[in-house]
Amino acid sequence: MKLMISYKNVEAHKAVETEVERHMGKLGKLLQSYSPDLVQVHVTFSKNLRTEESCCALNLSLPSATLHATSTGASVRTSCKKAFSELEAQVKKHQAMLRKDYEWKRKRPRVRIEALS
Repeated sequence: MKLMISYKNVEAHKAVETEVERHMGKLGKLLQSYSPDLVQVHVTFSKNLRTEESCCALNLSLPSATLHATSTGASVRTSCKKAFSELEAQVKKHQAMLRKDYEWKRKRPRVRIEALS
């Protein structure tokens, strides 16, 4: 899995990188079926100087789709956590669509109501 991280007005790069590595491990478990050379992750951390909010933007390029997630928070760590959880949900939904889980969903049996006479 190729990982690229960019920073805009953010300090403490080491703490951010450890947080990203932890979340990449979780994401790697979901993406085991893909070849590592075909999966690319772009992470952008930025800080709005006016509002002092941190923003995390993620782009995940897979052979079958490109997924995008953004999040803002009070700190870099919270925005990173929210963005990665959103991206994990998108990956799970995308893989369910590829497996065509919607076709295998079982319907409820119809209950027959007999007419009273």
